[in-house]
Amino acid sequence: MLVARCKKCRKEIVSTSKVQCCGCPNMMTVVDDRITAIDLSEVVLVTHEKSIKYNGILTDSDLKYQEERRKRKVRKLDYEVK
Repeated sequence: MLVARCKKCRKEIVSTSKVQCCGCPNMMTVVDDRITAIDLSEVVLVTHEKSIKYNGILTDSDLKYQEERRKRKVRKLDYEVK
């Protein structure tokens, strides 16, 4: 169960298996554990049962490799024109 609030119309919607909409121009819609809206920056999650944790996709060695790669310089090739 999650509760979402639309900042434009201040309506709070509790998630169920039915589609629920706030009805303002932002059209916030809540179904089960999904929230959609025209502008999601205007939506606030009040409560949710699952804690969202970021499990990084890149490992420490991957990040180190990307940092080293970023510091590489581009080699310019000189061609001899005849």
